[in-house]
Amino acid sequence: MGVDVSRETIERLQALVDTLGRWQKSINLIGRGTVDDVWNRHVLDSAQLLPLIPRTAETLVDLGSGGGFPGLVIAALVPHLRVTLIEADARKAAFLAEAARRMGLERTAIIRIGRIEAVEPVKSDVVTARALAPLSQLLSWAARHRGDTTICLFHKGKGWQAELTEAMKSWDISLQPSNSITHIDAVILRIGPFSLRGTGSA
Repeated sequence: MGVDVSRETIERLQALVDTLGRWQKSINLIGRGTVDDVWNRHVLDSAQLLPLIPRTAETLVDLGSGGGFPGLVIAALVPHLRVTLIEADARKAAFLAEAARRMGLERTAIIRIGRIEAVEPVKSDVVTARALAPLSQLLSWAARHRGDTTICLFHKGKGWQAELTEAMKSWDISLQPSNSITHIDAVILRIGPFSLRGTGSA
């Protein structure tokens, strides 16, 4: 990615991978077929969001954090960023808390346990989600956490254009897609501003 990564950051990411390896034995945090390629399939796939995050961003909300991707990876790469990880599964939330502790991110990585549509909204500069839900649903969830300049960064697979067509029936979207560096058919969608059609709200 052409980004210099400090030794401390590498140690944080290694702590995440090590913790994931231990917990994966009892909880399905990532696809079993990706366990042996976790650095490329999950860490690098998450880290590619870094150039798309505004330098002025102070807060980020990660929807459905699961195994900590991309939320904990971004928290490791941008230590000043306050990252809220939302996860409904209590066991996965426990993993996230343990991983954040081992990564030394207890103060900047906040875990919220609950359904995305039910947790208290967190006004955020950036909203992320990876392999979670159709685009229209993601925008509905993200809208609860947005401010005037919030952007969304969503990982999407090869069916993203069909999802976009469907989402645009309900949403006005400013969109900038970027090709994924880890999956030939995947993209990162940078969205913002966005609003429900007919509302005009950002």
